Amino acid sequence: MANAIRFYETGGPEVLKWETVEVGDPGAGEVRVRHEAVGLNFADTYFRTGMYPAPLPAGMGVEAAGVIEAVGPGVEGFAEGDRVTYTGSPLGAYSTERVMPIDSLIHLPDAIPFETAAAMTMRGLTTSYLLRRIAPQLKAGDTVLLHAAAGGVGLLFCQWARELGITVIGTTSTEEKAAVAKAHGAEHIINYRTENVVERVRELTDGKGVPVVFDSIGATTFDDSLDCLSRRGLLVGFGTASGPIPPIDALQLAMKGSLYVTRPALADYIADPAERAELAGELFGHVAAGRIKVEINQHYALEEAQQAHKDLESGSSVGSSVFTF
Repeated sequence: MANAIRFYETGGPEVLKWETVEVGDPGAGEVRVRHEAVGLNFADTYFRTGMYPAPLPAGMGVEAAGVIEAVGPGVEGFAEGDRVTYTGSPLGAYSTERVMPIDSLIHLPDAIPFETAAAMTMRGLTTSYLLRRIAPQLKAGDTVLLHAAAGGVGLLFCQWARELGITVIGTTSTEEKAAVAKAHGAEHIINYRTENVVERVRELTDGKGVPVVFDSIGATTFDDSLDCLSRRGLLVGFGTASGPIPPIDALQLAMKGSLYVTRPALADYIADPAERAELAGELFGHVAAGRIKVEINQHYALEEAQQAHKDLESGSSVGSSVFTF
């Protein structure tokens, strides 16, 4: 028998239940995966609270890494014993083993440990599409603003941007987080609790502002993010940690310098197998070569999911968090 975290109603961390579950055999186009590590992502809290709707009861989690134990009929490209990782639907990654459609799986190179994969598949692919698809116009010498620079995506982003020669101005809430972000490639750090973000960005860019702001916070940072942009700049709102962004006033975008706003989702950048393979290949190459290091600073047993969610939502987490067995 396997174990899994499930929830029967939306709400706080207390709705997460540790249960024994029956996994069964894989069907056509499916495999059964034994998890070695499971990722903890802020998106998990969105499903738990109902911000992202899910049919109930439901499993929890969208990211894990492990080994294929059984293969269903008609499966090609995957075999028993293969190391795999994944991020995305269907929900249910918070489990010791599960049946998965092969369309969601990515082959995991031997050079990358399972814990590392579970900590960075979602965050790493997010970083990959942010830097390689959303704003391909960015080039060496450009400067961008990144909120939550010491978070899981933030630390990967800072390192990858440094590889591309892009200067990162990062925001953090503490001096400790500032030190971590700088150690991973952020050139400048703004403590948003003690400094005026817009004023500091303008100071650091000789009054021009930045061409792109990457904002995973949402409601509380939206206005400042717009005010940090240069003329014809782009605000990339890829998360809503503080709540959804407010309704957008198109005239306001024009008056602030003909600005652009986009709200991308990872699913739309990994839906095509060829594009997913390309993004994952570049990510895995950087990690395997040591150019990008994955910081795993919080480890939990899977049955500690309630506490893990509390820690994540409190803002006390730095870097990535994983569940291990």
